[in-house]
Amino acid sequence: MLKTHIEKAKIFVTARFKNEGSVLRETVQAEGLGVETRCEITSNEPAEKVAKVIRNAEAGCYVIQTIRKPTAVKSEYTLNGAAFDPGSYKKQLSDER
Repeated sequence: MLKTHIEKAKIFVTARFKNEGSVLRETVQAEGLGVETRCEITSNEPAEKVAKVIRNAEAGCYVIQTIRKPTAVKSEYTLNGAAFDPGSYKKQLSDER
C-alpha cells in the first residue's frame, strides 16, 4: 500500500457514444467514440509520489483497462428457464417494414 496523502481529488469523465441503424431491421450498431478523464489533485506530497498513485490507480482500474485492452464477451441466454440461442431464429419478413 502506498502511503501518500491526497488532500483532495476531483475526477471528471466524459464518454462519447453513438448508435445508428434500426432496431426493427436489426441493423442497430452502438459504438464508443472515446473517453476523456481529467483529475484535479491537491497534495503536499512530492510529485513523483502522486504520479505513482495515479499510475497504479489507472493500471488497477477495471473500466480503463477494459477500454484500453478490449476483452472477449461471452453471452448466455435462457428463455423460460431453458437455454436459448437468439441467433438461431431468422428475422421475420414483417420485421423488415
